[in-house]
Amino acid sequence: MGISERRCRRAARHGSAWSRSTLRWCAVAPLPLLLTACNWALLDPRGPVGQAERTILIDSLAIMLAIGVPTILATFAFAWWFRASNTRARYRPDWEFSGAVELVVWSIPCMVIILLGGVAWLSSYALDPAEPVEAHPSSSRQQPLEIQAVSLDWKWLFIYPQEGIASVNELVVPAGVPLHFALTSASVWNTFFVPQLGSMIYTMNGMRTQLYLRADEPGTFRGMSAHFSGDGFSDMHFPVRSVSLDEFTAWSKSIRGAGPTLDAAGYAALARQGTVPPSTYGAVTLGLFDQVVTQHIPPGPGPATDRGGAAEKSPESHPK
Repeated sequence: MGISERRCRRAARHGSAWSRSTLRWCAVAPLPLLLTACNWALLDPRGPVGQAERTILIDSLAIMLAIGVPTILATFAFAWWFRASNTRARYRPDWEFSGAVELVVWSIPCMVIILLGGVAWLSSYALDPAEPVEAHPSSSRQQPLEIQAVSLDWKWLFIYPQEGIASVNELVVPAGVPLHFALTSASVWNTFFVPQLGSMIYTMNGMRTQLYLRADEPGTFRGMSAHFSGDGFSDMHFPVRSVSLDEFTAWSKSIRGAGPTLDAAGYAALARQGTVPPSTYGAVTLGLFDQVVTQHIPPGPGPATDRGGAAEKSPESHPK
């Protein structure tokens, strides 16, 4: 076998190995995108609060890209200009200061910080969770719908005090009508979040927070808990069904008086740790939410310490 023939075979083997390696990389590279399980909910809002938050995200990204992209391009430009073969590039080993360079290096980041800080400052007032939201111009109802939300281990309870009904792990709202949430936790800290409507907010034991939202069109949106709270956290999500005002009125009438009553005994059974399917209550004891907030109804124990939770098992740690 001649030397040229051996070289050709060796090159063929290397080429085959290189092609196999390339194919493997092409097959593996897209996997992280498939494993992210991300969706575009934040960038596909269905309410005024979500739309404002999308604008803030896009504006902030544009401000950061305004300095990030030129910096990356300048890095490649400098590497290309000061390459070893470029005889026109000046080599100045004794250079140590330039007022013009210092001005650019410090002024641009300061401007970026000022712009980002201004966006955050203005939006923190414009998107205050306690700031009322107006009704959609096409809505015949202008007054907000009151909803009392309680995070339990590991489920969500929604009380409609104006209708005298309640639902578990399902939230039904009228499209175009302002929604006024009063939120608390019956156990450990949690977070109420409907990405397409906006404004993630904490629920805390012994405290009442409030939040205004609005769904501008009918549809089903994903609601979730965004704060780890124990073994059943992964199942602590709920559908948000936005329906017309007439459909919401018909739904509330069909629920009222047709199911069990959510009284102290029913609440105690519901508050036990565990997951449950969506369900409804045809009546609610007056003032039940206030009793949960003021801890006249004792809070749940929370996840046990031996399972990675923060709650103590001793009865002294649970306020009465």
